[in-house]
Amino acid sequence: MLVHLQGPWSPLLGRLTLSAIPYTSPIVDGAFVFAAGAAVIVIAAITLSGRWGYLFREWLTTLDHKKIGVMYVIVGLVMMFRGFIDGLMIRTQQMMADGPHSPGHLQALHGYLPPFHFDQIYSSHGVIMILLAVTPLLTGLSNIIVPLQIGARDMAFPYLNAVGLWLTAVAAALVMLSLFVGDFSHDGWIGLIPLTELPYSPGVGVDYWMWAIQIGSVGTTLNAINMIATIVKLRAPGMTWSRLPFVVWTSLTTNIIALTAFPILGVALAMLGADRYLGTHFFTAGLGGNLMLYTNLFWIWGHPEVYFVVLPAFGFISEIIPTFAEKPLFGYATMVIATFAIGGISWGVWLHHFFTMGAGPGINIFFSTATMLVGIPTGVKVFNWALTLWRGRLRFEPPMLWALGALFLLLVGGLTGMMLAIPAINYTVHNSVFVVAHFHCMMLLIAYAIFGAIIFWFPKLFGFHLDAPSARANFWSFSVGTVLVFGAMFALGLMGMTRRLDYLSNPGYEPLLIVEEIGIFFYCVSVYYFAKMIWVSIRDRARNRAGADCWTTGRTLEWLTRTPVPFYNYAVIPVVNERDELACRRERGVESVQPDITADIHLPKNTVAPLLIGALSMGFGFGMVWRIWWLAGLSLLGIIAVVIARSFVRQTEFVLTAEELRRHEAGQHLSDISADHISPPVAELELFS
Repeated sequence: MLVHLQGPWSPLLGRLTLSAIPYTSPIVDGAFVFAAGAAVIVIAAITLSGRWGYLFREWLTTLDHKKIGVMYVIVGLVMMFRGFIDGLMIRTQQMMADGPHSPGHLQALHGYLPPFHFDQIYSSHGVIMILLAVTPLLTGLSNIIVPLQIGARDMAFPYLNAVGLWLTAVAAALVMLSLFVGDFSHDGWIGLIPLTELPYSPGVGVDYWMWAIQIGSVGTTLNAINMIATIVKLRAPGMTWSRLPFVVWTSLTTNIIALTAFPILGVALAMLGADRYLGTHFFTAGLGGNLMLYTNLFWIWGHPEVYFVVLPAFGFISEIIPTFAEKPLFGYATMVIATFAIGGISWGVWLHHFFTMGAGPGINIFFSTATMLVGIPTGVKVFNWALTLWRGRLRFEPPMLWALGALFLLLVGGLTGMMLAIPAINYTVHNSVFVVAHFHCMMLLIAYAIFGAIIFWFPKLFGFHLDAPSARANFWSFSVGTVLVFGAMFALGLMGMTRRLDYLSNPGYEPLLIVEEIGIFFYCVSVYYFAKMIWVSIRDRARNRAGADCWTTGRTLEWLTRTPVPFYNYAVIPVVNERDELACRRERGVESVQPDITADIHLPKNTVAPLLIGALSMGFGFGMVWRIWWLAGLSLLGIIAVVIARSFVRQTEFVLTAEELRRHEAGQHLSDISADHISPPVAELELFS
């Protein structure tokens, strides 16, 4: 039976009333004006250029893994910007609210953020950065790279791939919507029990948090199934397991973790949902529940999830360094073993997140030892990267700078992680910003790898290089910001500053908080240079054209196909003879030799079904948040109806003839990721034509 809630409720709008719109908050009003202005500009630009048809035909209904990957990256970058703004607001509040005599602004006693608003911001910051920025960015890059590196034309299940994208976009949209309609969770990104229980959080903030993560985790699980099937079943002839590019190995390990870990998170959130909606008491200590049950379930997912996001970053680094060192990756076999060792050990370390709970020395020793064991395979990777660099012909192109920066952060984050793995040290700095600085170093090494990967593979997709001077300025300003913010944060943690504080009573923290704020300024500068890099690159694209091997020293299959990559990837599936196939062909002088095109190929038609499933999932999530039962029910029925209707579409593929392929390969038709080509028809619309 549904839990009865105090306050207004109507059959039409559920709990939603005009009072749920925080129009009296100047900060929210400013955010709304900014978001609305950006939306108006984008909509006006598309309308004035007459590109709505192109957008629907080429992107919104596409099943091309490259375009789906690009849209994942766009979602991730937008959410990363939102998460950065949250982080900026957190650090600015702490700098302004240091000491009992610090003034208050905008209805705050100290600083400019009232406590309830501050709590929402640090909660959304964590959720966004980990689940809705880093995860979509890594998923998108893997979507782009892996099929190209194994010689496939697409993912194993293109339709499922698009569904995963739109579910991820819905999760991001729910979090963004919570800023303007209602509020977000104030109980931390992990959902601190018992604060997420209904008596302590009767509003909709926890519901937004819960349904956004639940819907997004379904999309991530679907992508994991798809990626594993793609790697196992769609490798090109000769692409044996011992010849897989290292990015593919890390993607395989990552998605095995995702497939086994994200369902645990789904179960934990389903139990919390049952507590909030049905009146069960899985986590209510006074009514037979167990508070630690949720904490254990969350971190059983949460710590493997750390390696779910860090292993793809290791893969990108392992691709960039050999390319710009002009050497094969040192210790290939040991790198693969180390990758799987990290994935396996990741399941045995979750309890180090709560060493202070009083579990006893035996349990603490076990999880401390398991945590330290992760350092062994990680150290193997660091030494192998160093030996790849040793005596290489190093070129410090922007992707290489980001990769080397990631190695530095891995050392800092890894060594401080080993410190935190010691229970005695953990007791001392537990819940301090020292811990925050440690895991931000780990997250930032992933961000470094992501930025390096974006610059590295961008010309392969779009046919032109990103502007190198802007890219270097972006790197150096970002790096200065990183050193200032998190160097100061390590020191503050050792001084005793705890996390999640909207007000600090110790004025002695102020100098280092000012250093953090200066670092935030450099991060803002890096955002400017990133935007400039994109703008200048598009403006000057004609003179920055890239060839098939965009960096001239590529080693893997994706640099063998045309630049920009055609929508069919390979006119003829390549036969692989060596581990670094392109490097070996280059040494033999046959890298430009292409086989004759004699066979037609089959490609998936576009489909509107994933877009509809995403829209209906948004309706379902919003309906459940506000308890608008008719909206949630109709949306769920609509999803089922779309899935059933899709099953009646028989012609889901189209044929590209050998003659059309020859014309494309000869350059008689534009066929890259961003230009019009022979568009795959939308399968469902053919039923009405």
